[in-house]
Amino acid sequence: MKVLVIDGQGGRMGGAVVEQLKSAFPGLELTAIGTNSIATAAMLKAGADHGATGENPVLCNCPDADIIIGPIGIIIANALLGEVTPKMAVAVSGSKAKKILIPISKCNCHVVGTQSMNLSEYMAMVVEQVGSLLKEASTGDS
Repeated sequence: MKVLVIDGQGGRMGGAVVEQLKSAFPGLELTAIGTNSIATAAMLKAGADHGATGENPVLCNCPDADIIIGPIGIIIANALLGEVTPKMAVAVSGSKAKKILIPISKCNCHVVGTQSMNLSEYMAMVVEQVGSLLKEASTGDS
């Protein structure tokens, strides 16, 4: 399974995702892609197996990813204070990967019907969803 964690700004959310997933699924290989080097470093420090920074790694890794995890802004052009380029948003949204998007209002996007939670509550939901996808993949129920 190719699992990508994409984050920007300071990489706090991406780092939390990586840390929680590595704790729950120690053998899971994670690739961290930061929209800037600080975000990439934070995710690598949290335990990501591979890391890269910028637009080209997003464009190269999204087409064959199985799961993509990140803030909802990764599918919105110019989100994260302009760190998500239009090409990046298209690559993520156009990927056949299952996407686990965390609704963060800092992206100038409010998703109606979602509840406001703290980061640790979102992380628990991310781990649960990844667990379901891994189970589904291992049984062939896609």
